[in-house]
Amino acid sequence: MLARSFSFGLNGLDAYPITIEVDVAKGLPAFTIVGLPDSAIRESKERVRSAIKNSHFTFPSARITINLAPADTPKEGPCFDLPIALGLLAATEQLPVATLSRFASLGELSLTGKIQSVSGCLPAAIASTCQREETLEGLLVPQANAEEAALAEHARIFPFRTLEAVVCFLHTPEGIGAFTPTHDAATLEDIPAGLNFADVKGQSLAKRGLEIASAGGHNVLMIGPPGSGKTMLARRFPSILPPMTRAEALEITKIHSITGYARTERMLIAQRPFRTPHHSASMVSLVGGGSDPKPGEVTLAHNGVLFLDELPEFGRNALEALRQPLEDRCVTIARASKTLRFPSKFTLLAAMNPCPCITI
Repeated sequence: MLARSFSFGLNGLDAYPITIEVDVAKGLPAFTIVGLPDSAIRESKERVRSAIKNSHFTFPSARITINLAPADTPKEGPCFDLPIALGLLAATEQLPVATLSRFASLGELSLTGKIQSVSGCLPAAIASTCQREETLEGLLVPQANAEEAALAEHARIFPFRTLEAVVCFLHTPEGIGAFTPTHDAATLEDIPAGLNFADVKGQSLAKRGLEIASAGGHNVLMIGPPGSGKTMLARRFPSILPPMTRAEALEITKIHSITGYARTERMLIAQRPFRTPHHSASMVSLVGGGSDPKPGEVTLAHNGVLFLDELPEFGRNALEALRQPLEDRCVTIARASKTLRFPSKFTLLAAMNPCPCITI
């Protein structure tokens, strides 16, 4: 029997729909996943098998073929465990096929059937609002990602802790309403207090320069002997930047969701980022890249501050790579398979000691 479930994959900072086709046919027992899966997806067959059995369902002893469409796009991550398991249950008539087609899902399964948190729930929730007008009625997510996914406006989120709970819901979906966040995601109030620029005593010239930089969006290089307060001033610089809009906060939260840095105590990141990479950081870690391109420090500092302490200690290639992100406010990474663009609108602060030839 053939069944379909729906999920979302990540392409840079955006999510795109994925159709998971499950075919259970007669033949020698086998479990094959096609559609350019990575190692984490190929290993999902063992997690799905154990999760189904330990959730008191029947795992078919047949030839199982899983297709992740579109087949020409590489897929990665364990977030497809849940839709694969639901597709298998629907293909073996343990789940209504018609109901499953009304929802998309994502989540990692443990061997006991517990649904664990995954990265990228917020972009998937945003994408589900576009698909909802056509086919989807909601998105099934892990309980740990519920607050994060609920940040997407007009998204209908249904969080669950176990595979068994998801199956019960899909048998009677009208019995459970969509998730309501415990906080007001539309406001940026009650921001936890951090380091404050007002705490700095003295340093009138340095403070005046940083105030002008914060007002005009200028980059700053601070030169002074060790212990003169360069790092102290830089760490307090975000406190005098203009307050963020909700659109900016949502964009930052989306970036951190994809990279796995989203916070749980307050899912909407309402404070401007402050990134301080070590001077041993490589060019790829600063601007992003890799065989499967990931955001770098310049993207994680988007709408915030990138602070480079001990500037002369950074490699020349790493510093030269910052030129284009500073000018274009974005990073374009081209690979043979795809080209991605990451935002990089940030204020650059740098600090260094005076040249030894001056102090001698």
